[in-house]
Amino acid sequence: MKTPIIDFISEYAEKSCVRLHMPGHKGVGNIEKSDITEISGADSLYEADGIIKESEANAGTLFGADTFYSAEGSSLSIRAMLYLAGKYAAECHRTPLILAGRNAHKTFVSAVSLIGIETEWLTPKENASYLSCEITAEDVLRKIEELKRTPTAVYITSPDYLGNTADIEGISRLCRERGILLLVDNAHGAYLKFLNKSRHPIDLGADVCCDSAHKTLPALTGAAYLHISRSAPKFFKENARDALALFGSTSPSYLILSSLDGVNGYIADGYQEKLSAFARRVERLKESLSDIGYTLYGSEPLKITLSAKEYGYLGAEIAAILESGGIVPEFADPDFVVLMLTPENSECDLEKLISVMRSIPKRTPITKKAPKFSLPKRVMTPREAILLSSELLPVSECVGRTLGAVTVGCPPAVPILVSGELIDEDTVRVFEYYGIQKLKVIKTENTR
Repeated sequence: MKTPIIDFISEYAEKSCVRLHMPGHKGVGNIEKSDITEISGADSLYEADGIIKESEANAGTLFGADTFYSAEGSSLSIRAMLYLAGKYAAECHRTPLILAGRNAHKTFVSAVSLIGIETEWLTPKENASYLSCEITAEDVLRKIEELKRTPTAVYITSPDYLGNTADIEGISRLCRERGILLLVDNAHGAYLKFLNKSRHPIDLGADVCCDSAHKTLPALTGAAYLHISRSAPKFFKENARDALALFGSTSPSYLILSSLDGVNGYIADGYQEKLSAFARRVERLKESLSDIGYTLYGSEPLKITLSAKEYGYLGAEIAAILESGGIVPEFADPDFVVLMLTPENSECDLEKLISVMRSIPKRTPITKKAPKFSLPKRVMTPREAILLSSELLPVSECVGRTLGAVTVGCPPAVPILVSGELIDEDTVRVFEYYGIQKLKVIKTENTR
């Protein structure tokens, strides 16, 4: 498969031109030679009609969708898809309403706040962690009937941070029957398209989704896609670039764009066979970990999530042991350790992992569970809360206050509480359990 962006940049670097254009490094250095701006022939991401458009078309052929590049991660794609959903509702003379899984990334919260889209939360009956939200089609139907109003879209995160995947087929079937869009944050699952049987959201019935190429494909950090199903309303494809441009930088990185271009060639050159073999190897690794006595969580093929307490440790303790053995996990909290693998991990990597895991003696299981809390009271909309003045206070002093900006870091960047919600004693216990020490709350003069 051709790589038009890489080819153009390579040819330009070889010419050794006098660069009287941005960037300021003028191509001096190793990486810098390939870092350019929108010069003649380089195309322009949000007005693409040349090499970028050609590269995106190549990606679309591989993913079976109308595909657009993001050089600012899935965060940009999430903002764009929500904006498109809101604008589409307006085109249909409807007030936009999104039903969203509660484990949405904080980008979702900031996006609906900026755009001004009303949101209702979808929550399962019971979860092991706030990072998961195992929603079924029945959960969605129950919420719709409760609201007595047809939403514009359902928004789910699948796979989630702990490796759980949703029943996208079932949810998409329900959405189609009722004229509802299905939007999926698939940031952790770009590779799912290329399993022997695709588990990618677009193939399972989603209308729009985002993928982070850098999370599970060999791309630079920030490389991502916005995929639009070819069966989605034409409005989405026709307005996708404008939506991305509304939130995106006017100076997208050509290093990231060339990385996305290179991934096309990588996928086309035997990646599916390589992935299939590696997925089988990871499955055997999971079986070995289970035989040792570890309890695994989630169903995502290339993610290993250890339920640490059942082995007698806190997640952070196992993560520290792994790091002392030269293995760096993706994420750990009191309950879980998350390990993300790709075919770029060598057999040596996997052998080292199982060796360190075998060296950890099993202890008496820890029975203390994460504190539970129900959905808090909504005092004001997220948009109202984000735009009001706030102050930073210790968590212990926040009971009875209203959350302002969502300040959770990444990973996992999933908010426990959403802007505009009331902080009670239960939620304080949850924050303290996860080691969150301070919160931004609305100043009291704004809530009188």
